[in-house]
Amino acid sequence: MSLAIQPNKVMKTKIRVVSHLHILAVIIAAISLTGAVRAADTASTGSSSLSEKDKTFMKKAAKGGTMEVAMGQVAEQKGQSEDVKSFGKRMVTDHTKANDELKSIASKKGIQLPSKEHTSKWTTDKAYIDMMVKDHEKDLAEFKEEASSGSDPDVKKFADDTSKVIQEHLDLVKEIQRKLK
Repeated sequence: MSLAIQPNKVMKTKIRVVSHLHILAVIIAAISLTGAVRAADTASTGSSSLSEKDKTFMKKAAKGGTMEVAMGQVAEQKGQSEDVKSFGKRMVTDHTKANDELKSIASKKGIQLPSKEHTSKWTTDKAYIDMMVKDHEKDLAEFKEEASSGSDPDVKKFADDTSKVIQEHLDLVKEIQRKLK
């Protein structure tokens, strides 16, 4: 009789071990899944990698870029001189490109950028150009600052690349400003 009990006992032990292994596998899978979900959540929001300074820069750049496009459209349509119309067109083209690039970075980093359209009016070509000189001087300083001391490599590269375009705009608008005086 003890011979019949022995195989039964071995079988129960095997079943118990296999059951424990299955439970252990389920627990490990659940822990792994939790880690993967947390990692995906961090990657999708991405905001943890951005400093407040980088976020502030991105939001200001988006707001300024939107303003440049809106004012450029008005200059292109209503400017009196061909230089002003041409400059307005360039503002629309270059700042639309920069805005799209910034939106792409913001999307990857989980940052919501302001999207309000800016409206501004001026009475003369000279008023617009003077405003653009002042604005581009300020923007150039801010973009160079971010390029040199920002913490996120993508935002720093964007600031560095865009500062070169802003410098071109500043040189061009100062040349137009000299002609209008």
